[in-house]
Amino acid sequence: MTVPGGPAAFAVPIELETTDVPQRRGALFRVRHEGRSAYLFGTIHVGKQAFFPLEPEVTRALADAGALVIELDIRDNLPFQQALDKHGRYPAGDSIVHHLAPATLRQLVQALTKAGLPLRSVEQYKPWLVANILVGMQLEGQGLERGQGVEYFLLAAAKRQDKTVRELESADYQLALFDSLDDRQQEQYLRENLADLDDGRALRNSQNLVDAWSAADAPRMNALWRDLTSGPTISASFLQETLLGKRNPEMVSAIERIMQHDQRPFVGVGLLHLLGENSVPQLLKRRGYEVERIY
Repeated sequence: MTVPGGPAAFAVPIELETTDVPQRRGALFRVRHEGRSAYLFGTIHVGKQAFFPLEPEVTRALADAGALVIELDIRDNLPFQQALDKHGRYPAGDSIVHHLAPATLRQLVQALTKAGLPLRSVEQYKPWLVANILVGMQLEGQGLERGQGVEYFLLAAAKRQDKTVRELESADYQLALFDSLDDRQQEQYLRENLADLDDGRALRNSQNLVDAWSAADAPRMNALWRDLTSGPTISASFLQETLLGKRNPEMVSAIERIMQHDQRPFVGVGLLHLLGENSVPQLLKRRGYEVERIY
């Protein structure tokens, strides 16, 4: 998984004007409750220019919305950098080499060398952050860039339409979740990601998710969700219990509050939050909301 709200803040804005009519991408829901409604759309945080614009159903829903709601307003890099310093770096005088077993450190140096990075460039970063950086670099090498993530398209459209933008979370909150892993868990998280990078699994997982999103392939999305959240690894349990299990109910509570104040908010969140038995749509249903899957 890449760092949420990361270096994509430096990205070039996505060009919106095109005459092509794109295929369906992601997953789109309509939510209703006591005379109020909202749209719920599954995004991916990396992408490519060919993904845009999104299909008319999404662009019409966004145009109809009173506000855009996303996980983070990624246009502002300062909160991310402050959170990174707080949760992703060791204090002066400390280093990642003091927190890894010799075998893990050798494995890391090999991966860094392959990526063209010296150890000194990341030695003050914590293992979870180094793992996410390396995964992100591999994705960028395949043309999947954070600067082409769906949030940038939505933000650019909201700006043109002079819409209010609201955040469900903060950079400090998101990065604190990774920092909640203890030293042992962080080292294991790093080892698992290094192994996945080495055998190509990290790239396959990301590419499969992007392909499923880009084709609005619900069965494939669900199969990938099961694969990513299953098994005895730190990565799978952290995704299942923390990145999804903890955040999904909190997102639902925030969406409920926003629906009380904004006319038809358009809520864009990472696709994995919309999958599984404890997904945002399922939790909304349990709270009495009518949730209709548009596609």
